Amino acid sequence: MRLRNVTPDDVDAYVRMRCDPVMMKELGGPVPRDDIEDKVRRDAEEAAADTSWIKMIVPDPGRPEVVAGSVCVWSHDQDEKPFSEIGWMVLPEFQGRGIGKLATRILLERAGEDGRWGEIHAFPATGNAASNGICAALGFRLLGETDVDFAGRIIHSNHWMIDPRSDPPKS
Repeated sequence: MRLRNVTPDDVDAYVRMRCDPVMMKELGGPVPRDDIEDKVRRDAEEAAADTSWIKMIVPDPGRPEVVAGSVCVWSHDQDEKPFSEIGWMVLPEFQGRGIGKLATRILLERAGEDGRWGEIHAFPATGNAASNGICAALGFRLLGETDVDFAGRIIHSNHWMIDPRSDPPKS
């Protein structure tokens, strides 16, 4: 497996991840197709500037054109303090193979080595058993339930946290 920065050429993968009702079931439904090119452009700029880690999951380095999904770490201010989050999406044909867990573990390991992200939070929807399972398996601590905004929609989520600097993710 290889993780690479998102590029402006990843529009098709974003459409498959964000505009599909099945993929977006736990995230409030599909987002409008019209917004995708701009979202990919902004994400590619952030990834290139290294202000966010927005990585595309390439399951077979010998076939770099095949993307299984994405995994991202980003930071924003919450209560006037830096707050880091991680999120992932795995396309249906790659689900159930451990790809999301492996990609998330790899990015958390890199975050622990880098050190700049601090504690990293994840907010999978409470009904998303697969993503909550990834959090539990990698050693995140469940802090409780909360409502979060995702793409302008309020999602009832579990709030997980890990500090990859002091508690590296489990295998």
